[in-house]
Amino acid sequence: MSNQTGNDFVRDVYPNLPEVERVRVDLAAAYHLIEYFSMSDSIYTHISARVPGDKEHFLINPYGTRFGEIKASELVTMDLDGTIIDDPCDMGANPAGFTIHSAIHGARPDLKCALHTHTVSGVAVSSTQTGILPINQWALQFYHGVSRHTYEGIALNLEERERLVNDLGRTNKILILDNHGLMTMGSSVGEAFTLMYNLERVCKVQLAVLASAQPINSIDSSVCESTYEQYKHFAEISQRHGFHAEWLAYLRLLERVSPTYKE
Repeated sequence: MSNQTGNDFVRDVYPNLPEVERVRVDLAAAYHLIEYFSMSDSIYTHISARVPGDKEHFLINPYGTRFGEIKASELVTMDLDGTIIDDPCDMGANPAGFTIHSAIHGARPDLKCALHTHTVSGVAVSSTQTGILPINQWALQFYHGVSRHTYEGIALNLEERERLVNDLGRTNKILILDNHGLMTMGSSVGEAFTLMYNLERVCKVQLAVLASAQPINSIDSSVCESTYEQYKHFAEISQRHGFHAEWLAYLRLLERVSPTYKE
């Protein structure tokens, strides 16, 4: 581990950056981490972050770039009507990405980031009626707070936005897009990414358990409830210098394996 203190590391990652630039750096970092952990889908899927300030703008990836290529300075800025405000690479944005992410940012101002994946395990679980099964400790983080949205085809119909946000609800941060993939959201980019990393592992374990064809140990519902509350408590006590300790650990990883995200 680096000899830097937590404060030193935060200053190195965000050197006197205004808030909007810090959001850009975090969003680019999330793209690189999705690529690093093999959760990307070529140039498809998308992560967005609300631009701080009074205007309802959000940042998203330039359409056509692999996630590991994305740089903070090259993110596309859009408004909720689909108008591109800034497009440094002149590549536009994924139309389906606009549909999904404009819906989230327009309806849920509490959510600063929305992250969508098409992984093998995520698509597999989204294609089942059972959803996330409460069969292990990791899964109990998602014992509550998970919504589902019925598949309507590739998300190009803007009328779907209303149904999507109605299905998400007013407080949930996890959305299973039926027969399609997964979405996580957060009050920060770090929260949305960490939820997706954990949710992806849950899906992988669930598929492995079901594939084993062995009897499954059930967990008492009261234990499921208490473990879910424990997860919430750990999230609260894991803050370091205004950031979640796990997010700072991921940023330290990127400094070693993919530092171009900050450019």
